[in-house]
Amino acid sequence: MSRRSITANAVGIGVATGAYGLSFGAISVASGLDFWQTQTLSLAMFTGASQFALVGVLGAGGGMVAAVITALLLGARNGLYAMSLSPLLRLRRGPSLVAAQLTIDESTAMAIRHGEDPQAARHAFWATGLSVFVLWNIGTAIGAVGATAVDDPAVLGLDAAIPAGFIALLWPRLTSRRTRLLALCAALVALVLVPFVPAGVPVLGAAAVALGADALVRRRRTP
Repeated sequence: MSRRSITANAVGIGVATGAYGLSFGAISVASGLDFWQTQTLSLAMFTGASQFALVGVLGAGGGMVAAVITALLLGARNGLYAMSLSPLLRLRRGPSLVAAQLTIDESTAMAIRHGEDPQAARHAFWATGLSVFVLWNIGTAIGAVGATAVDDPAVLGLDAAIPAGFIALLWPRLTSRRTRLLALCAALVALVLVPFVPAGVPVLGAAAVALGADALVRRRRTP
């Protein structure tokens, strides 16, 4: 595939992700953050699922500790992406620091897709990462400004977009009976905890179920 085609695909991904950023900006303001807090979160954290998790926990009345831990758990996968991309991209220390910020689902997928050609893989990674970064932050800003202009953003019902967004992220990963059963068990644990614990803790409980199941599977596989 030519560089022009890769760039076109990268821009298309950036446009689609930027549209999703509109909802994040609006939801963040509806959850109690102001415009500058919302924009700083998108610039510095720059990982959609973690950002939605953080503002979702805060918007539900959860504490900052629960919100941050939830966001960290969801963002931990980016570190695994970085380790898998390192031998493919082969970046020096300076560029690698920038690449770390751009290591997300979309840029990783595009790089791996072109893994047979290291030069094409590097171009796909940078083109996708930069496209998503710019358009996600533009979308965040527009969404935040729009929500700020409304007297009470909560009346828009944007809180429903948070679970809808998580379902959209989760659904494509439920590819086997085991992953579907695990997702169901984690959801049940979260639902049981909701009436008894502070906001944000049910999400941590569901994450603990997933981590525990993963550890159990690894132990069984170890001879």
